[in-house]
Amino acid sequence: MTKNIISTTKAPGAIGPYSQGVEVNGMVYTSGQLGLNPETGEFGEGVAEQTRYSLNNVKAILEAAGTTLDQVIKTTVFLKDMNDFAAMNEVYGSFFAEPYPARSAVEVARLPKDGLVEIEVIAVKK
Repeated sequence: MTKNIISTTKAPGAIGPYSQGVEVNGMVYTSGQLGLNPETGEFGEGVAEQTRYSLNNVKAILEAAGTTLDQVIKTTVFLKDMNDFAAMNEVYGSFFAEPYPARSAVEVARLPKDGLVEIEVIAVKK
């Protein structure tokens, strides 16, 4: 098994001992992406903007791996507060088209850097 490490400057760098993404056997796995602006390292204002940054960061990692959001088969959304689900879902829906990927959404006690949302995906490499 060969692991290809995915890295791009178009998404925030890892803040620990992990890779932005890994490709194995035609599958791309991204690490969870916080709602950070990759140019400034600052969080977006509110959960909607953080969701947009998070998914744009995921998109950049997928593009660096040679695939796209259209190839995503599974997402996991971590929310600091499930009351933010509707705002997250509205932005999320603008990034994906039918047939939608499978998804889990869970509320967590705390996210790194006290973010409001973190999203990870699994995609098929084209």
